[in-house]
Amino acid sequence: MVEKANLAVEFAGAPSVLSVARDVTERKQLHTRLLLSDRMASIGTLAAGVAHEVNNPLACVKANLDFLAEGLGSGIPQQELVAALDDALDGAERVRKIVRGLKLFSRADEEQRRPLELERVLEIAIRMCGNEIRHRARLVKNYQPVPLVQADESRLAQVFINLLANAAQSIPEGHAGDNEILLTMRTDEAGSAVVEVRDTGQGIPAGIVSHVFDPFFTTKPVGEGTGLGLAICHGIVTALGGEIGVASVVGKGTTFRVTLPPATQTASCAAVPAAVARTPTPRSRVLVVDDDPRVGASVHRSLAREHDVQVLSSAHEALRRIQQGERFDVFLCDLMMPELTGMDLHAEVSRVAPDQGSRMIFITGGAFTPAARQFLDTISNPRLEKPFGLEELRAMVRSVA
Repeated sequence: MVEKANLAVEFAGAPSVLSVARDVTERKQLHTRLLLSDRMASIGTLAAGVAHEVNNPLACVKANLDFLAEGLGSGIPQQELVAALDDALDGAERVRKIVRGLKLFSRADEEQRRPLELERVLEIAIRMCGNEIRHRARLVKNYQPVPLVQADESRLAQVFINLLANAAQSIPEGHAGDNEILLTMRTDEAGSAVVEVRDTGQGIPAGIVSHVFDPFFTTKPVGEGTGLGLAICHGIVTALGGEIGVASVVGKGTTFRVTLPPATQTASCAAVPAAVARTPTPRSRVLVVDDDPRVGASVHRSLAREHDVQVLSSAHEALRRIQQGERFDVFLCDLMMPELTGMDLHAEVSRVAPDQGSRMIFITGGAFTPAARQFLDTISNPRLEKPFGLEELRAMVRSVA
């Protein structure tokens, strides 16, 4: 990346333009590494709490599924089995949201700004910091309507994770009932979105409060803070045209305020098609290719009542069938597979049968390689993030069939 500047000057008595160019590629790369380093440090600090947040709903899922497996055909009333199933589904949904937050927060991609709902970003931050907060204070939310903001979701989440984690860590453990972290969201007179994180912690002395956004400045003991968190938050917010400020009183607590301008676009932020009312449709031929047989089997169960579904665990076998002339209305394909990736399969299928390549839906548990991220950015095929919901899957298939 090159930064350019043009200056109007005179050369030999004639008006001229002097251009100065500077390669800032290395600086941009260093900035990206610092962002990711701070995210990883935050995840390390919160790791035990995140594990707790995952283990609680997992315990619910496993206990209820065990109960269902034991109870089927044993005479247990149906309403008890349905209740257990509902609780298991709720637990699985909680795990899905936590994992999505982890994937989002650890992403090292280039910045991708789009209109965002602030409440969605705040809820990601709360899930990441929930256990850290729970043992120190009551979390109180006061959300009022705010405009969409134009931002990168992972970077904006990084701001609020840092602010919530710092608020929690300013309060000693053991007196959660006596302390509070108040998270407010409102619109100011200028039409900007405002988020405040206020805690009842120990506060910051007046002599150092003006330095909290300085790089490598930290009030935490050696080894417990990088000194980069708030500096990076300041950089992210100001790059969005916003402001971040702090007010603190020793012994009473601290308030951080983030102000963000409204997004210029008002398009919907939905990343996946909304579930639609089920209408009778002709049965379609659906091919599912996933190297995990359990995923293939679950997709088969979900679709078999509406479609004719074939499941393969080998991408090579899927390619062989396409080469021999078999055709499908929908082609669900895992993105990352060990022998032949979904990316390579798409390239070969598009070469021998372009109509089939355009009917591929990619299923991904996370595009965690640069090649995979670049591939998804350059194709128009739809994709489903694991874990996905039943109606989400069916709606996607109907949209392609």
